[in-house]
Amino acid sequence: MRRREFIGGVLSTAAWPLAARAQQPEQMRRVGVLMNRAADSSEGQARVTAIQQRLQQLGWSNGQNLLIDVRWGAEDPDLERKGAAELAALAPDVVLAGGTLSVIAMLHESRTIPVVFAGVADPVGLGVVASLSHPGGNATGFSSYEYSLSGKLLELLKQIAPGVKRAAVLRDPSAPQGIASFAVIQGTAASLGVQVSPVNIRDPAEIERACAAFAGSGDVGLVVPASGVATAHSGFIVKLAARYKLPAVYAYRDIVIEGGLVSYGPDWLDQYRRAADYVDRILRGDKPADLPVQAPTKYELVINLKTAKALGIEPPPALLARADEVIE
Repeated sequence: MRRREFIGGVLSTAAWPLAARAQQPEQMRRVGVLMNRAADSSEGQARVTAIQQRLQQLGWSNGQNLLIDVRWGAEDPDLERKGAAELAALAPDVVLAGGTLSVIAMLHESRTIPVVFAGVADPVGLGVVASLSHPGGNATGFSSYEYSLSGKLLELLKQIAPGVKRAAVLRDPSAPQGIASFAVIQGTAASLGVQVSPVNIRDPAEIERACAAFAGSGDVGLVVPASGVATAHSGFIVKLAARYKLPAVYAYRDIVIEGGLVSYGPDWLDQYRRAADYVDRILRGDKPADLPVQAPTKYELVINLKTAKALGIEPPPALLARADEVIE
């Protein structure tokens, strides 16, 4: 090679990285989403859409500078574990895990992939984080609600169905929050003149036995706090409540959309938008260990008037006025 050609080649090579960097597209990042709903769930789809829209507002476009991989856990332990394993194999920059089973499954797969959770009732008690203010590991996010909310569910049941004197509290015995939630409800019951009974439920057969046992007296209602079992069998619980004429109050808006009577709980879409904010911060360099776990800031009251009419219930005007959404 001639000396002049060699020198020219060296100079061109030295200049190439600067020009290439100016022309190269933005680095593609990868986000996994493990959602505790079935793939055909309208609520699950709405939550994924909320995540995507918020990330887009923050400058992340799916298919351009971001790839989003979604897996559906459906509150089924086997599906949750399968989805977590598939996402971990993709080596994402961060995973957004919806619900308790999802975050537990992800942490079982990896203690290094950053995880942002939403809708987890007691992340400290579950061992997901060391503390709310200093999570300390590879996970942080948004708790689903304060335990005091459980007492408000019983208050709401008494407001919409004043004749209720006994209430069955459906709880998942395998979830730590089930015991804590019932303790709060029990503490509220005396002042409301309601006798409450805990009913452990694991599958549809136990749920039906519980509803059948309390049906027929006319003064019984159901309280269904947030839990994986309530989510997985929500449609079945709604059908049983209708069959046995049991007024029931839930922690999830989507159960009332399915035909439940009334719900009070966090605005879940807002929580997933806020979780997307944490995903953005991690993509830009923040560490989960340094991001505090946050509680819900928005709650919503939803009433299904069609269901109320079928049960012979006329919600008080004051309660209707407070409702964030009324389904007719």
